Amino acid sequence: MKELGKISQKSVASDQVSLIEIDDSAAGQRIDNFLLRVCKGVPKSHIYRILRSGEVRVNKGRIDAQYRLELGDLVRVPPIRVAQPNEAVAHLPVPSADFRIIFEDEHMLVIDKPAGVAVHGGSGVAFGVIEQMREARPQAKFLELVHRLDRETSGILMLAKKRSALVNLHEQIRENKMDKRYYACVHGDWASDWGRRRAVKEPLHKYLTADGERRVRVQADGLASHTVFNLIDRWPEYALLEAELKTGRTHQIRVHLQHLELPIVGDAKYGDFALNKALARANARPGIKRMFLHAYRLKLVHPATGAPIQFEAPLPAECRAFVAQLNDLRNGSNPETAPHG
Repeated sequence: MKELGKISQKSVASDQVSLIEIDDSAAGQRIDNFLLRVCKGVPKSHIYRILRSGEVRVNKGRIDAQYRLELGDLVRVPPIRVAQPNEAVAHLPVPSADFRIIFEDEHMLVIDKPAGVAVHGGSGVAFGVIEQMREARPQAKFLELVHRLDRETSGILMLAKKRSALVNLHEQIRENKMDKRYYACVHGDWASDWGRRRAVKEPLHKYLTADGERRVRVQADGLASHTVFNLIDRWPEYALLEAELKTGRTHQIRVHLQHLELPIVGDAKYGDFALNKALARANARPGIKRMFLHAYRLKLVHPATGAPIQFEAPLPAECRAFVAQLNDLRNGSNPETAPHG
């Protein structure tokens, strides 16, 4: 039998019974969410199966999936063997990483995530920001993602350093008390009758492609979704927009812009694939080799003090260079009549 005095960030899934004593980093969390976190690589269906069967015990008694853990609880996790489809990938060491820190105190950590880095491992990705941050900070008792960014999106990403902070920040997200702003450069013509502001409230539906890839589309019976786009600048065939997230659905900005026939530059899932290929060519002008979507500003209240707080992450160099090239081309063609935002 494997006994754990304190919760490890590593998986407890093994061919032995594991006993875990709950400390303050997990107190208050539901047992199903706790098991999904500590049993890395175990399918969600299996977690709920061992909960229903009574194989998971808390203080030697049966519990249901809604049970909230308390400080000092002793959790029994049955033997769970995880099949690894690719042992070489599964055992790759997780490299620690020092991402640019925007803000940090004892409750939360805010970083500027680069494009091309997943926020967590899974779906063919061996590791992400959260695994790398835990590797870089082995002394951290608690470190969890507050929200997510798509892999190819850059910008502000929040992590909680205490469960109380995570609960508070999730409540702010649910109650739409956070002001999230993104920059997106799109391809197409911003309609003249939209003015400077265009709201989109198209419902979104998640589905899987034949290859098992997660996608989203506008669909009448989808989840209610709301994005507001503000025009910042425009060029022939391109526009720079600010996106305000009123809801937080998967791929929301990307799919709402696709619906407006204004695909994001460099978007490999919902964009103009031929254009993306042309923009990524060497010496292309304008040229860019990433998706132009960046989480640049976030307003909220501090989870402990309640004070208003704002974080900002400037546009990455490759995005600034793309805008500069658009300006050069516009000014070179007809600088006197070029529109400015």
